[in-house]
Amino acid sequence: MFRSLIFAVVLVNGLAQAQVFTGEALAAALEPTADAAQPVYFSAKVAEEGNYRVTVTLGSADHDSTTTVKAELRRLMLEAVHTTKGQYETRTFLVNVRMPGIAAGDQVKLKPRESDGEARAWDDRITLEFIGTRPSVTSVQIEKADVAVPTIFIAGDSTSTDQPSEPFNSWGQMLTRFLKPEIAVANHGESGESLRSFIGERRLAKVMSQIRKGDYLIVQMGHNDQKEKGEGVGALTTYKADLKRFIAEARQHGATPILVTPMNRLTFDADGKITNSLGDYPEAVRLAGLEENVPVIDLNAMSKPLYEAVGRDDAHLLFAGKDTTHHSDYGSYQLAKCVIETVRQLNLPLAKYVVDGLPRYDPAHPDAPANFAVPAEPAGSAPKPYGN
Repeated sequence: MFRSLIFAVVLVNGLAQAQVFTGEALAAALEPTADAAQPVYFSAKVAEEGNYRVTVTLGSADHDSTTTVKAELRRLMLEAVHTTKGQYETRTFLVNVRMPGIAAGDQVKLKPRESDGEARAWDDRITLEFIGTRPSVTSVQIEKADVAVPTIFIAGDSTSTDQPSEPFNSWGQMLTRFLKPEIAVANHGESGESLRSFIGERRLAKVMSQIRKGDYLIVQMGHNDQKEKGEGVGALTTYKADLKRFIAEARQHGATPILVTPMNRLTFDADGKITNSLGDYPEAVRLAGLEENVPVIDLNAMSKPLYEAVGRDDAHLLFAGKDTTHHSDYGSYQLAKCVIETVRQLNLPLAKYVVDGLPRYDPAHPDAPANFAVPAEPAGSAPKPYGN
């Protein structure tokens, strides 16, 4: 049972079978604190990368609790699980663990931040975060998931990556909240990436070393690609051709590619309408999808009514502070809903993995900011993500 706690680390060397942590074994590494706003962390070392099934039992014999669970770099797994005194809830979710190595000594060319503040995204551990109003957990069980579990791989930039700290967040790390524990998400997005750099830094090679038949590859780039220069470089030339390379490689591995248009930046005109700051890049995604018969999730089109609905005076709430590209927890949550809603509208096979009972979503009528209740970690001095 957790009270208001600040930090917990439990290391398990080489999980070869299901490991369960309860009672004294779970509490031994916990340090109590009077600050209920601080999250609780739990870390378990694993033997290999891949998908792990995590089962947590939440609740307390002493008090009411509301517990939100995040994994690795703040991927939202469970939102606001309420338990009354003496009540317990057991929930299961899938966590993807990845490591930089590819094969024969090859590995992803990590940025400095990925070895520092973002290290949890690449280490050999499962890290869980418990946060909320007196968050409480009585047991944690971790076991290797069956190889048949499908995985959604995300290839993207700072607007879809697992952002490591407040006030930044992305739709990719909110997506897990809306999916059943029958499919995993492997977010390989990274700040500052373009299609070209994703290839050059061996990130595409890494994804292709892990992706299998029945998996999905979601690709969302554009914000950084539009800054690349050179003869013949452009949205309708090199960018579209590179999109088709991602599509082809996914298909070669029996995976299903899905394209996502880059969402708008926060650029209002005098009439309170969002202007296009991305040139031909969203259209290039739509054309690549049409030409290759690949579904397109049009976040560019959906973000426009979303920003306009929140309004010029309050649209900054969708973004991280004064940033006009990178989103807040609230903004990324709304964009993740846009992704899920399009999956359902297009009747994609992925739709069967959407959590039951999720209301339909209209970006022109977003959740009210005042009603958004996913707890944020304490604010720090997070550096701005790479890219813009």
